[in-house]
Amino acid sequence: MQINVRTVAQVTVVDLAGEIDANTAAVAQETILPLAGAGGKLLLEMTGVTYMSSAGLRLLLSTYRRISGSGGRVVLVGLSDELRDTMSMTGFLSFFVTQQTLEDAIAELEA
Repeated sequence: MQINVRTVAQVTVVDLAGEIDANTAAVAQETILPLAGAGGKLLLEMTGVTYMSSAGLRLLLSTYRRISGSGGRVVLVGLSDELRDTMSMTGFLSFFVTQQTLEDAIAELEA
């Protein structure tokens, strides 16, 4: 798994690539959760995520709970059809705002 953190227009963008599973979710969590601070704007760019296990879903839920509990917002970008279907079937998709492009997600967070 590869993780890259950058800032675009006062939005923290976390680029994720590879598989998010039991072996990689802990490393991703160590990187992402500290970014989910009070009033934060967090964008998870998931175009490069090829697989996500239940550990990845837990990571997303933990991120959502932390950032929304502190008045922040999180948007997911570039979910594959497979990830979108999995998140929809498990009810996780209802927690998140999703966008197809980075530009749309940034606009969503700045609104």
